[in-house]
Amino acid sequence: MKKKLLATVLSACMVMGVLAGCGNSKAPADTNGTQTADSTSDSGSADTAAEDLKGDEVDITVMVWDRGNAAPNTTTEDNALTQWIQKQMKDLYNINVTYVSVPRSESDDKVNIMMSGGTAPNIVFTYSQDLFYNYASSGALKDLSSLYQQYGSNIQQYCGEAQNGIGDLGDQKFAVMKQRGTENARHTAYIRKDWLDQLGMDVPKTKEELGKYLYAVKDAGLGTPWAMSGRSDTEKMYLNFVGSYVTLTDDKMAYTYAESYMAVAPGAKDGLKQLNEWYNDGLITQDFPTDTDESVFLADVANGKVGFVLDDTTHIWDSIAVLNTTLGAEDASFIPVQCFDLPDGSYRTPFEYRYAMFVMIPEETTNDEQAAACMKYLNWLADPANAVQVRYTPELTYDELGVANEPSTADKEAKGYPGTCDDLCIMNLNFDWVNDYETMSKSQYAAQEQDWASVEWYENYYDVCANGKYRFPIYGYISDEQATYGTDIKNKMLTFVYNCICAPSDQFETVYQKGYDELVNSGLQKILDARAAYYDSVN
Repeated sequence: MKKKLLATVLSACMVMGVLAGCGNSKAPADTNGTQTADSTSDSGSADTAAEDLKGDEVDITVMVWDRGNAAPNTTTEDNALTQWIQKQMKDLYNINVTYVSVPRSESDDKVNIMMSGGTAPNIVFTYSQDLFYNYASSGALKDLSSLYQQYGSNIQQYCGEAQNGIGDLGDQKFAVMKQRGTENARHTAYIRKDWLDQLGMDVPKTKEELGKYLYAVKDAGLGTPWAMSGRSDTEKMYLNFVGSYVTLTDDKMAYTYAESYMAVAPGAKDGLKQLNEWYNDGLITQDFPTDTDESVFLADVANGKVGFVLDDTTHIWDSIAVLNTTLGAEDASFIPVQCFDLPDGSYRTPFEYRYAMFVMIPEETTNDEQAAACMKYLNWLADPANAVQVRYTPELTYDELGVANEPSTADKEAKGYPGTCDDLCIMNLNFDWVNDYETMSKSQYAAQEQDWASVEWYENYYDVCANGKYRFPIYGYISDEQATYGTDIKNKMLTFVYNCICAPSDQFETVYQKGYDELVNSGLQKILDARAAYYDSVN
């Protein structure tokens, strides 16, 4: 039976299978994304005595995201999946697990409040390297070095590729990193193939060709040429486009600007000016900054009102599925496209790093016995045999290709499982099948409730995203300047870009300079100088 398509399974389990580096590898990526040997101690948990794993009874608390989609008569903290995990922990290790819910939309703010107030659960996590560094450098986290060697063999074996020293500060380990299951592009552009056909135009391969298409859409009155939303927590709506105006001359420049500062890198101003021109010519959603929850954006995609979007790589698939179903044929509307050519004519498609979240154990609220129990808990979750049961429920089934089936919402609700099981799978999503894009294309096609996309559509998606695959260099270090000013700068950077896009044409230069000066006065140049200096110090 075909399963319901959900964005969660697409973002968590689908893979760029043509690309190297997935699988249950012990090799972490170095700062340039290549493979290096994982170093683990001979005293690792493989030698830990079995009786040491099940010691005296100990209680731990574990953070879990609350998305407001618990099954009826259950809660985020107490449901069929949390109860199953709790039983495993009790039977195997004599550990009592209690879950503490944190709203997903304000996760980092809530964790900050709990950490400051001494009420944080024993396991917390964040995607923010800045937040992790602030905690680690201030003594707020347990040093996990010895516990990682004693009890972390599964993490080393199955999630070693994600560690890469990112959770370390000096010679101490203050976080273990969740292993992604995908090698996903960070953002992907999509274009209406049926509108291209109607206009007699080919799929664009350059920004110039994209511009011709956008103007043609407007002139033909087909709808909004380029739809954007006004999310205040992500650069996804513009970053790949603006970044395509930047020539990264070397790794030092790439590290200095990374993605968070790409909008102010040399050349990026030209990209902002082009967006400003297109906005003032009516090619971009006119009131997009007010659509902060992107509800209008997603509805317009689903209702066939827009001709081009740039978004998180699989985020709009559900909306495309609705549109294609309405149009009555698979592959009827949007297709992925790479048309953001660099100055030299090539492409750069930024990819996510192999690590995901920083998983941490707070110092103030966790004693030594609890810390050991937490590492056992995380190590258990790192084993793919356990992780797959958490991700797809213990009652999971597999399709004929060997890929786990995503349970339908109705099935999860009927059995009391949470709407997003992935939120409890905080260590490893790197399952065997995520390595083969051909397998995944077939599996994704078979998983559709409606035939909104063909196998070939999915295969093309992987090929397009792989065109220009690139990872920015990264190190497990944050300067004092970035720790001090980084969060504020990231927030102001979004406002700066939105203001530049929406400025009246004759005021662009003034708005740009005023916004840039504000960023510099808020610490931008100090951050950039510190990043450049650190790169020089280690190269």
